[in-house]
Amino acid sequence: MSLHIYGPAFSTLVRSVRLYSLEKGLTASYGMDVDGRAVYLHSAEHFALHPFGQMPVLLHDENRVFETIAICRYLDRVFADSTLEPEDAASQTLVDQWASALITTVDTCLIRRYVLRIIGPRVAEPIAGPALARAELAVDQTLSVLDREIGDQDFFCGVRYSLADALLTPMLDYLTRIPGRDWFAGRPGLASYLQRMRHRSSGHEVLVAPDFSELVRAS
Repeated sequence: MSLHIYGPAFSTLVRSVRLYSLEKGLTASYGMDVDGRAVYLHSAEHFALHPFGQMPVLLHDENRVFETIAICRYLDRVFADSTLEPEDAASQTLVDQWASALITTVDTCLIRRYVLRIIGPRVAEPIAGPALARAELAVDQTLSVLDREIGDQDFFCGVRYSLADALLTPMLDYLTRIPGRDWFAGRPGLASYLQRMRHRSSGHEVLVAPDFSELVRAS
């Protein structure tokens, strides 16, 4: 078995796949290389891995899987003895609907329109003024929804770790790295949830300070 995640270590979605793999007891290499050879961002080799030049891409022996949710579901199917997918239909639906919302609406709000505009690898001119105020309002509203949803649950979708946790925790972790902001003040549910996720062995390994130099070297 050979598992490799193509994409930079700082990417929230690469981190999600790494978290999911580790929670399943799997070992996967990762980075902007394939078989020890650099694959540059948006090169022909990159588009051969992902038709839209995005990341992550999972390489498993002769198989290539792109898109984060599809990657994690592939891991559950191929390594079914350590599945993280709930057994009953209601719980599966709960996880799937939140996974979809997290990777679209929440990721757009927290990461694409806020975090990457402040501490991203290619911030030429940080967001400011009214644009910053609008972005911060959207972050605040989104976090309030997430805080109500988590409540006092151990995990985002109930009593066990799921894809929703792997998707959400890298986003929340990056929010704590925004200088001068405490987004979790007054949100005890989210604050304690993130601490629990960080204290897991997967969190210790994955939720670390970002190193953007990898993307510079691979551009």
